[in-house]
Amino acid sequence: MTGIRKVLAAVFAGLALTLSAAAPAAQAAQAAPAAAAAAADKLKLTVAGDGAEGVTIQATHTDGRRLEQVVRLVLTATGPDGQRIGPVQLEPQPEGHGFYSSGPVLSAGKWKVTVKSSAPLQSEATATVQAQAAQSPPAPKPVAVTKPADGGAGTGWWPFAAAGLALVAAAMGVAMLFGRRRTD
Repeated sequence: MTGIRKVLAAVFAGLALTLSAAAPAAQAAQAAPAAAAAAADKLKLTVAGDGAEGVTIQATHTDGRRLEQVVRLVLTATGPDGQRIGPVQLEPQPEGHGFYSSGPVLSAGKWKVTVKSSAPLQSEATATVQAQAAQSPPAPKPVAVTKPADGGAGTGWWPFAAAGLALVAAAMGVAMLFGRRRTD
């Protein structure tokens, strides 16, 4: 064999080995998106009370990615004395991607809340929520307004400003009086 033929044979052998080694990796790479798509078909729903008479829900993908699209979430709840609420369709809130809130739909007491999402991202979550009547903040205490003992607000800087202005005017006057006179 000549030198060129040996080089070409070595190149083709290396190419064949590279392609045969890359084939299993390519099959694995094709299987990875299919597994990710199967995992993306489910949502993780975190259900909690809002501290008053409502429910908040945080929806994320099961792999931890945040939810980019709007999904349809439906809430049902069973409360004290067998009270039932729902189904209530939840709307996304501006607080963030995947954040939903019911607003004040519960009365005071312990509620078993179930939230379901529809296809293609089907999921369900149940939590116990303690609802309580919304409380208003306490009224602010009155603040006493007193007059400062130094004669009023704003008197502290005026004397300094007036003295500075007088010094500038005096310096200009002296410069004008003792300046050289030009004779032509």
